[in-house]
Amino acid sequence: MKQSVLRLGFVAVLSLFAAHFSFAGNGLKVIYGEDNRADVYASSDNLLKELSKSTAAQIENSSLSTSRAGQVLTGQSLRDRGMCASERFSSQITAARCSGFLVGKDLLVTAGHCVTQMGDCSEYSWVFDYKMSTATTIDLNIPKSNIYKCTQIISRALDSGVGSDYALIKLDRPVEGRVPLKVRKTGKIANGQSIAVIGHPTGLPTKISDGANVRSNNNPKYFVANLDTYGGNSGSAVFNTKTGEVEGILVRGENDYVYDSAQGCRVSNKCANNACRGEDVTRITNIKELMSLTADEIE
Repeated sequence: MKQSVLRLGFVAVLSLFAAHFSFAGNGLKVIYGEDNRADVYASSDNLLKELSKSTAAQIENSSLSTSRAGQVLTGQSLRDRGMCASERFSSQITAARCSGFLVGKDLLVTAGHCVTQMGDCSEYSWVFDYKMSTATTIDLNIPKSNIYKCTQIISRALDSGVGSDYALIKLDRPVEGRVPLKVRKTGKIANGQSIAVIGHPTGLPTKISDGANVRSNNNPKYFVANLDTYGGNSGSAVFNTKTGEVEGILVRGENDYVYDSAQGCRVSNKCANNACRGEDVTRITNIKELMSLTADEIE
């Protein structure tokens, strides 16, 4: 993940890589061991594929134009943004700024640095099903039923001192045809537990990334993992693969990309599974307002 605030404003390549709030430097995100990212259609995990339906992309309104059916999504490809053609998913569109996930009928969680003020609610939309349907196909015509606006920031934290980074927001209407994700209510994840993340690395269509585990679990506000995440994954739900529950929110980590002088472009940074700084995941139990929701508010 990243440590600097990633703002996928389509101005410069560097702005693409700054998707996380800076706590202790300029780190972003990285590949640990094998690259476990997969498009939803290509994932072999049916549970994670189902959970992906309740994840959303934060997309700038200027990237959405009105059509008869809803909105048409536009954006540059990963390669257009300065990444090497040899990079996985280099031809895919990169439209998302951050990620989020549904926790109530009209409630969504993301990273605190993704929604810093009400101006972010008016400037961006939350889009469900921004994903590839095949290896080469994405439907850029987004139905109105998949697009939502933020109308209230219910709870938010962005504290570099303790590492808290989350936001609970209210959407403009109940989300149709999607089930709020189940979240951990008490206690904390087990040491070494296997986990997965679902979100939008570098603004790409939804990616499921599993094969990770908890590396450090002592901090009361967050745990550290070896998830394959990038800018744009900020706000992604991190799941316990044993229970299917949300354990936390991906917020920051190691540098995403490094410059390859031979190719004259950027390639994914790679680390061994137990190397580099790791990716920080805000514990979902930190959001007290979420912990106190009633069944009616959730369903």
